[in-house]
Amino acid sequence: MRAGRAGWRRVVHRLAHNGPVTDLAPTDSFAALLTPEGLALLDEVRGNEPAAELGVATRLRREHPAGLVSAALAQARLRQRAVAKFGAADAERMFFTPNGVEQSTRTSVATYRAARFAALGVRSVADLCCGIGGDAIALARAGIRVLAVDRDPLTVAVARANAAALGLSELIEVREADVTDVDVASYDAVFVDPARRGGRGRVFDPEAYSPPLSWAVGTALKAPRAALKIAPGVPHETIPAEAEAEWISDGGDVKEAVLWFGTEPGAVRATLLPGPRTLLGRGLPDPSVRPPGPYLYEPDGAVIRAHLVAEVAAEFDGGLLDPHIAYITADTLRPTPYAAAYEITDHLPFNVKKLKALVREREIGVLTVKKRGFAVEPEELRKKVKPHGPHSATVFLTRIADAPTMLIGRPVTMSGRTT
Repeated sequence: MRAGRAGWRRVVHRLAHNGPVTDLAPTDSFAALLTPEGLALLDEVRGNEPAAELGVATRLRREHPAGLVSAALAQARLRQRAVAKFGAADAERMFFTPNGVEQSTRTSVATYRAARFAALGVRSVADLCCGIGGDAIALARAGIRVLAVDRDPLTVAVARANAAALGLSELIEVREADVTDVDVASYDAVFVDPARRGGRGRVFDPEAYSPPLSWAVGTALKAPRAALKIAPGVPHETIPAEAEAEWISDGGDVKEAVLWFGTEPGAVRATLLPGPRTLLGRGLPDPSVRPPGPYLYEPDGAVIRAHLVAEVAAEFDGGLLDPHIAYITADTLRPTPYAAAYEITDHLPFNVKKLKALVREREIGVLTVKKRGFAVEPEELRKKVKPHGPHSATVFLTRIADAPTMLIGRPVTMSGRTT
């Protein structure tokens, strides 16, 4: 945020007289946090417990403008939420907006993507729709010069403050502009993270992104290299032939899909973090459907989204329990980083009473319920079954030959992956 000391004083004066932070424009409220008084308040409320917030606010308002105290406490709450994505070391120094915390890329994913850019020889990136700067920070830490662009004044102010707070201002230029008006011809690569939320929540139509996916693709095709972040559920048929499609998971949770341009057109891959471990598609036909074997493999979500279940099944000559459900059955146990393995002990038609009796007989106290192609809610089933005892088990609710079925077993630990 760029403002002179006189500007800061005017903001703090208005906070002192107007009281609630909502009386000010969001950019003014944020500007006040960057004053010496605001930064000192942020240090004072760091680590504040939510239960103690009312008492802390009452005490601090005796010495500071009420609006500034409210802004500092709100920022402290956002920093606590951001730890899961950014880590404590960065989150405690950075600045956030509610949307910024919600929509920012997890640091591990942004770091992986920045490393791919660097490996491609990219030294400068135009980060369009930069948000609060999480991706720009990862790119800069990879030694890449970044132009970070967003059209929202508050978001731009926060991104600029984050670059400064982390000592990256020399590598990150933050600009307030409509991304469609920015000339990116001088940059080695373009990264676009279009907004996928509207006034009514998530936007699923790629042409309803802001900016639309067609614009982002057109921009990418003009650049030497490009990456477009899109929703993991994007239909495969909408992916341009010129793009490489990559689905990324972190700790088993699918985080995003990325369309890469200037790399391997038509390639499809699933990347699992930490690692990274990458599975490249080979265009294999769908596995055959077969009866349940002694082992069940549950592919990682990125593998499923990338439609690479066949590539995993081929590793151990596996088949599917159902042609439309991504559970792999096999006769052999082999380590793979791309799926969790389970030893199956029971194969039964779905019946709550039978499951309850089995759980009671085997003294199962921890029952993990997994389902695909099944309408039963796991928590409701656990309540009916009432697990109790020292043992644990996993029950898979699925369809086999169109019949509701339950497979009961336990996870297997292997050198390739701990399940």
